[in-house]
Formats: sequence, C-alpha cells, structure tokens
Amino acid sequence: MSIQSAIAELGKRFGDRVQTGDSVRALHGGNESYFDEILPDAVILPRSTDEVSEIVKTCAAHDCPIVAWGTGTSLEAHALAVRGGITLDFAEMAAVLEVNQGDMDCRVQPGCTREALNTELRATGLFFPVDPGANASLGGMAATRASGTTAVRYGTMRENVLALEVVLADGRIVRTGSRARKSSAGYDLTKLIVGSEGTLAIITELTLRLQGQPEAAASAVCGFPDIDAAVGAVQAVMQMGVPMARIEFLDAECVRAVNLADGREMPETPHLFLEFHGSEAGVAEQAETVRDIADEFGGSAFDWSTDHQVRAKLWHARHNAYYSVKALRPGCRAVTTDVCVPISALAQAVRETADDISQSVLMGPILGHVGDGNFHAALLIEEGSAEELAEAKRLAHRMAERALRLGGTVTGEHGVGMGKLKYMQDEHGDGWQLMATIKQAMDPKGILNPGKVVEVN
Repeated sequence: MSIQSAIAELGKRFGDRVQTGDSVRALHGGNESYFDEILPDAVILPRSTDEVSEIVKTCAAHDCPIVAWGTGTSLEAHALAVRGGITLDFAEMAAVLEVNQGDMDCRVQPGCTREALNTELRATGLFFPVDPGANASLGGMAATRASGTTAVRYGTMRENVLALEVVLADGRIVRTGSRARKSSAGYDLTKLIVGSEGTLAIITELTLRLQGQPEAAASAVCGFPDIDAAVGAVQAVMQMGVPMARIEFLDAECVRAVNLADGREMPETPHLFLEFHGSEAGVAEQAETVRDIADEFGGSAFDWSTDHQVRAKLWHARHNAYYSVKALRPGCRAVTTDVCVPISALAQAVRETADDISQSVLMGPILGHVGDGNFHAALLIEEGSAEELAEAKRLAHRMAERALRLGGTVTGEHGVGMGKLKYMQDEHGDGWQLMATIKQAMDPKGILNPGKVVEVN
C-alpha cells in the first residue's frame, strides 16, 4: 500500500482530473503562514459527495493521506500536505443548493465562498454574517471555526452552521444536525466537526443560518490617545450592552499603514472602527451612546455615517489592513498570530504585547476584533532571515503564554493547524488526549489531514 498506488487507482477512475503536475501541486503547497512550501503528491477536484466518498475509500485502502482544500487562506498551515498524499480541491463543488427564505437558512457546497453566497442572497433581504475578511470558502470557514469582524454580534461559524453532510475516513456519508434551530437529540456532531480542521471528516455540504438585512446601518471611526484608552472604551461599550455589529482595534502603526495604502488622513494614534445595525432610531441611539463613552476615554473625531459608500470604504480599508501592514516593509513576510482573552484582561494583554514588540527589532502592528477579546499581531520579517523568524516566534510565544495566563486561548480564530500544535497540551490538559482519542476512533488510519490539531500514534 502506498500513496502512488492510490494515485494510480484513482487515475483509472478519474483520468486527467487526478493532477500531478508541478504547477498544480505548487498552487496547493503554499500558504499565508511562515511555513515553507509543501507540495501534495496529487490534486483532485471532486464534483459530488459520492465522488468524495469514492476517493476517500480508495485512499483508506492504500493508507494515503487526504487534505481538504478551500481557497488556501488559512494562517497556521492547516491545508499543507505535511505527510504527502492527495489534496481535495473543492473548487468544482461551489454551488448554492437551496435558499429557504422563510426559515432564514440555506444549503451550500463547501467550495462556495462567503462573497458568492451573499451575492446570491441579495434579492432575498437576507445575508450570511460571518466575515473573516478573506473571501474564504464556507467549507474551510466551518473546518477552522472561522469568525471575524461581525462575530461580536452574529457569532462565529460555530453558531451559524446548523447541519453538515460529511464523508468519514472510511468513506461513509453522514448527515449531522438538521434545519431545526435547536435539538436535544444526542451528541452534537455538527459542532464536533466544526473547527476540527478536516481531521475528523471531510465536509461536503453545509446548512447555514442566515440573518435579515438590517433596516439601517452606520459606521464610525474614533481615535484615542493610547492603547489603554481605546481598549478601555471597548470594555465600557460591551459592559453597557450596546449591540455592536463590529468593533475593531488598530494600533498607531496599523493606522499609519492604512493611511498610506488607502489615502486616509487619520491621526497616527490607536483607533476603533465601529459599525451599528438596527432601526434608524436604534442605530442613532447606539452611535450616540458609544460617542459618549468614547468621550470619557479621550476619544476624538468620532465620525459616524450611514452612507453606504463611506461604510464600504471603511471596511475595505480594514479588510485590507494585512496587506497595508505588509507594505510597510516591502518584500517582507508576515508572521501573523492571534490570541483571545476575557474582555477584562484585554487591555493588559494588548499593552504587554505592544511593549514586547516595541522592545524588539521587528515591526509588528496590532489589530483585532476586540469586542470579543481577540487581537492579532503581524510580525514583519525579512524573507529568508532565520534570526528574524526566530524573533517573531519568540514574540508569538510570549503572546500565547500571556493569553493562557490571563485565562484565554492561544487562538481565537486562526485555528491550530501546525502552528499552534505545541500549545494544545498547556491549554487543554487531559482534554487534548481526549481529542486524540476521538481522532483515533473516527480516523484509525490517520489519513485525514494528518499532523494537525492533535498528535496520535
């Protein structure tokens, strides 16, 4: 039994859809993280759940690893074929299968992206709210339990996936969950699969919860004299129970990057980008409440607008902040890491992280979804510099240790992949061994995305 024998058998069934050329493999061997390129042995683009089942059965018979691939935007090397094998690219399983407008849900294939789904939903008055920034595939978003800018109001993928169709490691096709909004019937297999990063099953269909388009929406920008003031305002807003749709933090360095890339003229101080959803009166009331809170913390130039173009430009700037930050050091590579802490510990976590970076030789702007206690650092290193990579890893390690010390998690939304594997024992204790037991039970041959999330024999 071998990888090559699996590829040969699949080639007889799928012909030239089994691709082994260097260029195709290279497209599926790169990633947004600091990990080097790792190429799979072959790439297959399935067109149906039955085909996925057939591929998995063949791979299981030959002990051949399988890695599911969405759009390749993950940040912890989730989709790299570290033990070789076959990458399943879901680009040809990207349809919106059904929209149930009255029930506010839909069914989609895993390769469908969040932007494609929302384009399809425009005429219905509904939208899918989870927004990680990148135009990620919905299958990949579920696999990594993605969240993003709107999670503070609408939740993460965990709250927005109602049901799944998955293929298990032996090729069986299983449906988890239903379209009902709640259930007490047995183990919650849907939430077990969501966030498992393709290590327990391969997602072939998702049933998603949708939201109604708000009657009114407004965005706002506000600068603060320092990090403590900005984060203090966030804590006060959340404690007041203001139903924020988005509340994003950018430090002074990140603001400078956005100014340069987007032609803005914001003062180079920490800023909050905010958004409010609701009725026209409700949005106005929320904005005024947050303005008053911002004033108490020394906030300045609290500009809010209901104009769609103004809002779109603001969130375009926020979503492109990663690339704006990278432009501060042309030709660099970014070691991007995230942690999440309780809101009460947020100011301390951000401030201590900023202090660490300020004492380092590296540039590392900080930004994040602070309404959830989640923030990121983009540590910019010279391509190929072992010394700078080691320093970035040291800073990221201190962030992770700090998050655990403050009662948080080493990753709020990026996931584990390979990058955060070394912290799982510290965060979960014996719970990590329980995860390995579940992995062993569901994938005894260890063929589903091996080398990620858990360590098994």
